[in-house]
Amino acid sequence: MLDNLTNRFGSVLKNIRGQAKLTEDNIKEALREVRLALLEADVALPIVKDFVNKVKEQALGQEITGSLTPDQAFIGIVNDALVDLMGKENSSLDLATAPPAVILMAGLQGAGKTTTVGKLSRLLKTNQKKKILVVSADVYRPAAIEQLRLLAEQVGVDFFPSDTQQKPVDIAKTAVDYAKKHFYDVLMVDTAGRLAIDEEMMNEIKALHAAVHPIETLFVVDAMLGQDAVNTAQAFNEALPLTGVILTKMDGDSRGGAALSVRQVTGKPIKFIGIGEKINGLEPFYPDRIASRILGMGDVLSLIEDVQKGIDEEAATKMAKKLHKGKGFDLNDFKEQIQQMRNMGGLESLMSKMPGELGQLSKQIPEGTAEKAMGHVEAIINSMTPKERANPALLKASRKRRIAQGSGTSVQEVNKMLKQFEQSQQMMKMFSGKGMAKLMRMAKGMKGMKGMFPGM
Repeated sequence: MLDNLTNRFGSVLKNIRGQAKLTEDNIKEALREVRLALLEADVALPIVKDFVNKVKEQALGQEITGSLTPDQAFIGIVNDALVDLMGKENSSLDLATAPPAVILMAGLQGAGKTTTVGKLSRLLKTNQKKKILVVSADVYRPAAIEQLRLLAEQVGVDFFPSDTQQKPVDIAKTAVDYAKKHFYDVLMVDTAGRLAIDEEMMNEIKALHAAVHPIETLFVVDAMLGQDAVNTAQAFNEALPLTGVILTKMDGDSRGGAALSVRQVTGKPIKFIGIGEKINGLEPFYPDRIASRILGMGDVLSLIEDVQKGIDEEAATKMAKKLHKGKGFDLNDFKEQIQQMRNMGGLESLMSKMPGELGQLSKQIPEGTAEKAMGHVEAIINSMTPKERANPALLKASRKRRIAQGSGTSVQEVNKMLKQFEQSQQMMKMFSGKGMAKLMRMAKGMKGMKGMFPGM
């Protein structure tokens, strides 16, 4: 996410290192690089000018305390300016109304609007335990209606049927009545997009807004459009009383400066960001965490949340009891670990949020490589008999050949997987007996970290 911007800021901060103090001379080049980095990311020129002037003013007036180096002080100033630019804090959805709380989704065609309806439905169902109904008012694309039906089925929310012969306003009104009668907490209305802003589209969505009185009107926009994303958001904001923005394709990074511009230009908060195609690829937008990622400091807070959400406490307790009794860590447990990693968003997602070199390393791994490797491991374990999974010592040459053939892999890959398993097994032995008490203390400590950070 925003890798180009992160790399440019990284080189800026390297040039500040080693200076005795921040002066107009030594920050001049740094500010020039900051300006170029923001313009390359397609941040609007007036916003870039204001940002650079603000950083310069604060840097020159900064009293550096004894414990801070000049580069650390400069990072702090830039970090605060980025957070301020993006809106200071997360703005959550307002669902405080007589149910159903109607959420109207608006945006251009191709922005990922329908997919975002599915992702947001999943988020509200999983995190807030809401009863969700979704409906498509896109009567121009039958495929959009079918796509939403399939997404609803995938995330386990209800779908209200519609077809291309109906009028969008009639569809929405009927869905609201149905949602009221069947006690839904939230109704999400997907609307038609166009390839460009036009009067007909704007009139249609205004009529929809007037018909359903949404508590949230969210504009979904492709972050890779750069400045065009901001201009489009501004046009929709003038036509509709938007309550927030969702930026999709934030992992594309071609011109992710929309994240830095859209709040300033529209005055409306970015509420969520979409990352990747997976149905769990939607995150609340925290300006402080995004600023931290841009400056190469990782996103430890989101990392902790991902880990906590991914851990199955019942399975963890069962594992703890098993290890405490001295029973071995077997391949069934190893497979369970992989599944929990998937629940946390996958290895690549977790690594990208880590600070320092690990976070940088994630950018060098081709997308999907780690996920593919985990899939191979699961396939190998699935090709074993229950006895082999419980007792890996049985796995001799002939069995390995059979497993490789059954999983569509090679004997070398089976051996590599077993080596990885042995390393995990050694680590888990550390936590058997008294070591388990240490593990539980570590887990509690991790949960306690939440209180150390604002915004959690």
